[in-house]
Amino acid sequence: MGIVVTSSPNEPEVEEVRCVRDDLTESCETSDLLLTVKSKYSKDSFQVWNTQPCDRGMLARGVAVGAFFCGSTSVDPEQVVDIACLKNLDSSLHAMPNQNQIHALIQHYGPTVYFHPDEKYLPSSVQWFFKNGAVLHAAGNKKGIAIDYQGSNLPSGGTNDGAFWIDLPTDADARNNLKKGNIESAELYVHVKPALGGAYTDIVMWVFCPFNGPATLKVALMNIEMNKIGEHIGDWEHFTLRISNFTGELWSVYFSQHSGGGWVNAFDLEFIKGNKPIVYSSKDGHASFPHPGTYLQGSSKLGIGVRNDAAPSKFIVDSSIKYQIVAAEYLGDGVIAEPCWLQYMREWGPTIVYDSRSEIEKIINLLPLFVRFSVENLFELFPTELYGEEGPTGPKEKDNWLGDEYC
Repeated sequence: MGIVVTSSPNEPEVEEVRCVRDDLTESCETSDLLLTVKSKYSKDSFQVWNTQPCDRGMLARGVAVGAFFCGSTSVDPEQVVDIACLKNLDSSLHAMPNQNQIHALIQHYGPTVYFHPDEKYLPSSVQWFFKNGAVLHAAGNKKGIAIDYQGSNLPSGGTNDGAFWIDLPTDADARNNLKKGNIESAELYVHVKPALGGAYTDIVMWVFCPFNGPATLKVALMNIEMNKIGEHIGDWEHFTLRISNFTGELWSVYFSQHSGGGWVNAFDLEFIKGNKPIVYSSKDGHASFPHPGTYLQGSSKLGIGVRNDAAPSKFIVDSSIKYQIVAAEYLGDGVIAEPCWLQYMREWGPTIVYDSRSEIEKIINLLPLFVRFSVENLFELFPTELYGEEGPTGPKEKDNWLGDEYC
């Protein structure tokens, strides 16, 4: 599974090495950079990376064994093929938690989600969203239809083909009421799945907000609040708890941040009430972060991008109490009754394309010349979400439903 390194010319003892059948191994790739050591004798640095299976996700069987890969900065990453990980051929996944154990894990580790104190667009339950006026539109029909509170009249299955989408009601008061959300009804929607060949359990927690607010752009020392740019109807965000099936310990948490995100080890998290980590949801955009602060989506070096502000407040959702398990496929068919709305594969909001580039260029023209020059050449630093308003698809249509989290 790796390479034995000795400090003498003598071969290592036989007991130090074990052979593994080739069919019980999977290929690896580098992941986190663990160490960089610079040398005064070479322009290349010596680096050490953690390794992980190349194929990861709910159906993958690769098991990371803690091996590392080392080399210089000029080393071809493909050389990591010399190191392998294990492969779990047991399809029973007997180390995965049963239904009662899932509830116990959530009640023990379920994070408390803090929304920003100035948050205007709070979360709600999906049922509250449907009950309070959300409508289903079909291509070619101008008028939408009311959605049953369980989502039973939503089209089921298929793909996101643009044939249907969800929208807010036309009545202005009803629209504004839905946009605000209803935190009292909010709950986390939980998908439980095996990770790294069943060595870990991923508890994916989805939060729904009826509306994603407009972006705030940061350009040098200026903060510019947008009127429309960045907003959309129907906002699905998530975070993921990765728990060891060997010890039952919380290993790490994945924080989803718009089109990306990252894993944070348990020892780097903030905790509340014992073993429950804290998740901070950013103002208006609802991206997840491990600590309060201002995070820039763009170039932090240049100070240009979209602001994500996270802070504690009285607006909280305790996921260890307010949650609903919506899927755990490994338990078998019918064990978890999946809600009707989970099978809806189209967008949870309409698509509206607007010329956001021209709007941003108007702002750029107001800036000092020395700032304007740099910004005009770095427009691509702004995230693609600014180019139009588009409702997201639901959890089951996301890549991480079957696959691993994207970093």
